[in-house]
Amino acid sequence: MTLSSDIARLLEIMAALRTPGTGCPWDLDQTFESITPYTIEEAYEVVDAIQRGDLSDLRDELGDLLLQVVFHAQMAGEQGVFDFGDVVEAITGKLIRRHPHVFGTTRDLSAGEVKTLWDEIKLAEKRDRRETRERLGAPPEPGETFLGGIPTALPALTRAQKLTAKAAKVGFDWPDPGQVVDKIQEELAEVADAAASGQRDRVEDEIGDLLFAAANLARHYDIDPETALRRTNAKFERRFGFIETALGHRGESLSQASLETMEELWMEAKLAERMPR
Repeated sequence: MTLSSDIARLLEIMAALRTPGTGCPWDLDQTFESITPYTIEEAYEVVDAIQRGDLSDLRDELGDLLLQVVFHAQMAGEQGVFDFGDVVEAITGKLIRRHPHVFGTTRDLSAGEVKTLWDEIKLAEKRDRRETRERLGAPPEPGETFLGGIPTALPALTRAQKLTAKAAKVGFDWPDPGQVVDKIQEELAEVADAAASGQRDRVEDEIGDLLFAAANLARHYDIDPETALRRTNAKFERRFGFIETALGHRGESLSQASLETMEELWMEAKLAERMPR
């Protein structure tokens, strides 16, 4: 098997894997729906490699993510809908359209002006697509409402941030982050009230409201809530690992240690992280 950096070779391999009779049974069994979880997983693994600063791993993970694009395009091509070339053509056209300050006559824009122009072009594209679909008698695209274009498959915190950001464009927003903090405190009190009621559905609703408000606060400080939570997850894992290691040095296990002992070791882990290196 010849290795190659040419995208055409990857397309050939994918086509071979999907060839009935001689291809791979697993690959032949797949559908758009069945490989969707893998597509999402590969995107997260790209993010993980970036956050770990592992550029060698990033190369491999980007390859895995590219395979997902090729896989979807191959299946679409088999159905005569579109192929990989159409995917490349679509994104190429979109990039040129949305960057008139680079490929057109518009020049010398600030980053903020570029963002505003990008949003205006996206709205024009959406209007053109809607008019084309109406002219062809095609059903309307999902998400025809103002907030409807935000994919429901996004991670919940990310989608919450995008929903509030879009609503803010038409003035539906708190101008002061302090007001969001007040809202978080209000939601936290409502969680306590719901917990006292013993109604699980109500508790779930109120915790959802609390998380939504927290994502909104992150947006006000230009913080990605998913990134922030991933950092906290990693911090928790790291500090808990410190506890486990320290107990092991004492000849103890996690199940044998008291909560007080684990809390003391947790504080040691926090102090160790703050020490200059």
